[in-house]
Amino acid sequence: MAAGLQDPIFTDETKAREWLERRVWPSGVACRHCANSDASRIARLKGKAHRLGVYQCAKCHQQFTVTVGTALERSKIPLTKWLAALFLIVSSKKGVSVRQAHRMLGISYKSAWFMMQRLREAMRVGDLAPLGGSAGAVEIDETDFDR
Repeated sequence: MAAGLQDPIFTDETKAREWLERRVWPSGVACRHCANSDASRIARLKGKAHRLGVYQCAKCHQQFTVTVGTALERSKIPLTKWLAALFLIVSSKKGVSVRQAHRMLGISYKSAWFMMQRLREAMRVGDLAPLGGSAGAVEIDETDFDR
């Protein structure tokens, strides 16, 4: 990733979107709805009526951005903040608390909690085993509870 939080992807929305597009679509834009990757059948929508980075697929007629189908989908939080939060998570040896992300990113605690929950869930691998495993016992505050 970048050398630090001074990188333009953490301050410029256009650069952040372009960086994410290069990672998500290394071989070129592909429809997030039908997986169409024929460049002649995907158009970048332009003009004042459309946000930057919106595409339309001629095959399924759906509009999409690079964030569709990701943890960043349908979020009002700027992409620069999402990438900065992701950078903090992956570059921290001991993890990042929601309070710390809230302070470092300059966003509300509620927004930081929302982002951290989504990013942690997106990074999870496999299903979580039930607490207590097959034994069914869980230790809580130095007390054992058995079924």
